[in-house]
Amino acid sequence: MKKNAAFLFLFLFSLSLFAQKSLHTLQQEFADLRFGMFIHFNIPTFSSDDWPDPNTPVSAFNPTMLDCNQWAAAAQSANMSYGCLTTKHHSGFCLWNTKSTDYNVMNSPLKRDIVKEYVDAFRAKGLKVMLYYSILDTHHYLRPGHITQKHVEMVKEQIRELFTNYGEITALFIDGWESPWARITYDEIPFEDIYLLIKSLQPNCLVMDLNAAKYPASALFYSDIKSYEQNAGEKMDQENNLLPSMSCLPVNSQWFWKKDFPTSPVKDAGYIVNSNIIPLNKAFCNFIFNVAPNRQGLIDDNALALLKEIGALWKNQGPVAPLAGCEAPVISTNIAKHKAADSSWSWDMQISDLANDDDFKTYWESNMHVKNPWYEVDLSVEKPFNMVTVTEAKKGIQQYRIQYFTHEKWETVFEGTNPHTVKIHRFDRVWGSKVRILFDSFTANPTIAELGVYDERR
Repeated sequence: MKKNAAFLFLFLFSLSLFAQKSLHTLQQEFADLRFGMFIHFNIPTFSSDDWPDPNTPVSAFNPTMLDCNQWAAAAQSANMSYGCLTTKHHSGFCLWNTKSTDYNVMNSPLKRDIVKEYVDAFRAKGLKVMLYYSILDTHHYLRPGHITQKHVEMVKEQIRELFTNYGEITALFIDGWESPWARITYDEIPFEDIYLLIKSLQPNCLVMDLNAAKYPASALFYSDIKSYEQNAGEKMDQENNLLPSMSCLPVNSQWFWKKDFPTSPVKDAGYIVNSNIIPLNKAFCNFIFNVAPNRQGLIDDNALALLKEIGALWKNQGPVAPLAGCEAPVISTNIAKHKAADSSWSWDMQISDLANDDDFKTYWESNMHVKNPWYEVDLSVEKPFNMVTVTEAKKGIQQYRIQYFTHEKWETVFEGTNPHTVKIHRFDRVWGSKVRILFDSFTANPTIAELGVYDERR
């Protein structure tokens, strides 16, 4: 009986480890990790450029002294909580034993699965494991103007491999989607399909798209975590941020290793601790510091020394302050994008099409002389949808109504107020050919940076 009881306990305990957690819990756990290591190591390591020739041969990848255990020990010396490895960067070279392409590490002189060695080494040190994956893939022509269904299937196959063969993944950092450096849309490679695939394979994995440059700072669009790349000029509003966030910066001047790295100055430890880790953690933001292993597959001595110095200055004091609840991320296609729009009299050039042009920096604005302004998008035919988002360009909207047109009449799905800059409204699925907003009271001319209409899979 005792053996049976012990077996039952272990069985139930193992199930609890993989029990699905709420998104809010996962976001809190991510913020609580506080500090981690980004590891940019891939075929660009063996080039002078972070974006090498897409046809660089696999023979170029030859780290003769690769040691992922050294990486993990270095992360531990800085009191980091996790690592994140570039499994595939923009040039399409895969660091794992993939069946999706011959352009992978198993066909290089190394012939070793680096993703497996990395996850094993970090877990052995008690560190969490995260992965980076680029949608943009210049080697396989997964770039604007060339994308086919085969590309979609390749992405799905690679995601299945990464989330099936390497144990529990805490988060996936996705790059090259809806970014100014890639310009691949969430429609060309369908975001909702990939997001739900990841969640079906590992429900407790956070999906983080590096898209902060495009979307508002006050809501989550196409990402479970808001991300800020400091080298790209993306700065978080530390005083007002309430979202679970990530900010990243490299130890050196660039992300991938360069020949001058061993002798060039690295970041100052005091600056990393006092101007990044501590203030960012207070703002619910996890700081990830990039270390670039060299062409031997080892971290340079100057970077190792910096990490030890950081570890002497900073210790992880446990969980950060509790996160406020936030709306679930928008992950679906915006069916109002670029549709015919109309409105009451606009202010100057701020006309109706600027509020559904997929650009949050442009906006529609009502003319000050209009007492009962309205804004409308024509979806052409009746379509199903269950969510509407309204992003203000300037605060001023108070009381308003959201309606849809069906069977020759307008039906209301929302009437009231919402104090947020990004107003997210989820409701039971309806069918309609038009969506409009009626502004009943306001303190300044109503503005809309973007109106979104979505048929979210639930």
